[in-house]
Amino acid sequence: MTLPIFHVFLSHGLESGPDSTKIQTMKAVAEKYPGVVAEAVDHRSSKDPTTRLKQMQTAIKRSGADPQRTVLAGSSMGGWVCAQTSALTPVLGCFLLAPALALMGYPQSRPQICATFSQIIHGWEDHVVPVMPVLELAQQQGISAIVLNDGHRLENSLQRITQEFERFLLACLKGHNTP
Repeated sequence: MTLPIFHVFLSHGLESGPDSTKIQTMKAVAEKYPGVVAEAVDHRSSKDPTTRLKQMQTAIKRSGADPQRTVLAGSSMGGWVCAQTSALTPVLGCFLLAPALALMGYPQSRPQICATFSQIIHGWEDHVVPVMPVLELAQQQGISAIVLNDGHRLENSLQRITQEFERFLLACLKGHNTP
């Protein structure tokens, strides 16, 4: 019997890359599970959120991923990319780290996150993306949020992020109804 394929697409932040510690750690977690294919999308060619959104959409289309078997995970601008991708095409999961939501200058700065499973992790000391507007958006949309004693990069919380992502991914895999 062939396992159903689940895709995990990871989107890095503005000043980061697909080889960043957080992205590669989450990719490694996803790849532990049979039937899961993980891809860290490379957005370094542009700092424009709309261009990065198109890059994510292209990666999903190119892979042939079924949106209902797709998990998006992103950090900062990559979190916005994942949120906006889900707003346009509902997905199974959306896992966001210090997402660049509710910020001026972003198209659709408050996207409606459309995922069966959603979670936000943010830092109380985030001076790049203020935590309170993100928490308000999470409350309005009924999204689980965890706030840690950390800054925007969440560099002191990698172990916790890894644990939460593993729990989140397992919930997505177990909670999916296979046709």
